[in-house]
Amino acid sequence: MSTNFEFIDIKRIDPDTKPLEVRKANFGEIYETQTDDDIAAQSSRCLDCGNPYCEWKCPLHNFIPDWLKLANEGKYEEAADLCHQTNSFPEICGRICPQDKLCEGACTLNTGFEAVTIGQIEKHITDTAINMGWKPKRYVEKFSKKHVSIIGAGPAGLACAENLIRRGVKCTVYDKNPEIGGLLTYGIPEFKLEKSIVLKRREMLEELGVKFVLNTEVDTKKVAEIEKKSDAIFLGLGTYESIKGKVEGTDKTGVVEALPYLIKNTEYLMDPDDAEKIDFEDQRVAVLGGGDTAMDCVRTAVRQQAKSVTCIYRRDQENMPGSTREIKHAMEEGVNFLFNTQPLKVEGNGSITSLKVCETKLGEPDATGRQRPELIEGSEKAIEVDKLVIAFGYQADVPDFVLDKNVKISDAGLVELNNNKFNYQTSNPKYFAGGDMIIGSSLAVHAIAHGRDAAKEIIKFIG
Repeated sequence: MSTNFEFIDIKRIDPDTKPLEVRKANFGEIYETQTDDDIAAQSSRCLDCGNPYCEWKCPLHNFIPDWLKLANEGKYEEAADLCHQTNSFPEICGRICPQDKLCEGACTLNTGFEAVTIGQIEKHITDTAINMGWKPKRYVEKFSKKHVSIIGAGPAGLACAENLIRRGVKCTVYDKNPEIGGLLTYGIPEFKLEKSIVLKRREMLEELGVKFVLNTEVDTKKVAEIEKKSDAIFLGLGTYESIKGKVEGTDKTGVVEALPYLIKNTEYLMDPDDAEKIDFEDQRVAVLGGGDTAMDCVRTAVRQQAKSVTCIYRRDQENMPGSTREIKHAMEEGVNFLFNTQPLKVEGNGSITSLKVCETKLGEPDATGRQRPELIEGSEKAIEVDKLVIAFGYQADVPDFVLDKNVKISDAGLVELNNNKFNYQTSNPKYFAGGDMIIGSSLAVHAIAHGRDAAKEIIKFIG
């Protein structure tokens, strides 16, 4: 890290993306690998602010200026150690976090010189260190006699397990899926996060001592068995119930929800011989929604060689909740965007043939402070559609076994926490919770932060 104002002479350079014809024809990650020299140059742009806004904007409060300095010096293993003090999965966050809305969005250089490429450097640090043979290490040599069970192998559960095991607490992670990761594996497409990255992380966690029990549905009977051998239990079950919206006729053939679509595509890519695919080849596809899930769907449809792909969003582009970067990639890949457009009704006799929509304008702010979309009278029209994907987001759907354990649930269907003594502890003292099931559908980085911090609270609880 230099103090010679490199940011003036060295411009922000993002990694090159693969040619469009390559990107659209396969599901591999779209970015080319940068060289160590590229990373050194980009990390040298950091001002090393006395009050690093990037660090505080990050939900994990990563030591960003410090590991940027180490990356600049080529000390990748030291940088990886430092990354892992706050973040269980920096190679994943570097790939999927919306840095433009978090750390990079808060970078001081955004005042006129463009932010440091924090996400790409974070990814490069861990990828390089792992390729050099680096592995996370336990903070203590001996295991305690305590045991914690974790239900849900998504980012919250995995982060909890990583932080427990490194501090000498044995833990077992249960999940209904055949592989770890939750939506990291089954919801996020390969072009953003190749599944080999998650599988490598499983290998490292198992080497540390984490035990995984997969392909296992936890119910009331199973959780009673788990309780007997657990000093504490962490719930990281996420939110998987799709928000339906108020569009008429979504029960017609050809209408699918975002998550089943993405999951089935991922399962097919992981094991084509033993998975069913929802295939949009040569179909006119429309996707409803403006978040990252909607972008995942439109870009998946492009790679399935859909005839056309349209994203329909009821507000303008500026108000889209998804990552600016992902929207840009979707546009580059040929997705058509209909902004200020409200879906009204799915039309067709049994199967979808068209979608009735109406133009909108932004009116007064709603309770959240966002401007309400108002319908423009007389602007209705029909769009010919073969397949329609509903991507309005997800809501909580707490399983019965949680309710049976007297874990208090809010009116919104989220697990409520009893923070009188230990953070992340529920109304049942033995049960802790984190991730989407306590805050609603959100970013993986928030779930990782919850899992990390809950592990420390659980250690206090079990003594």
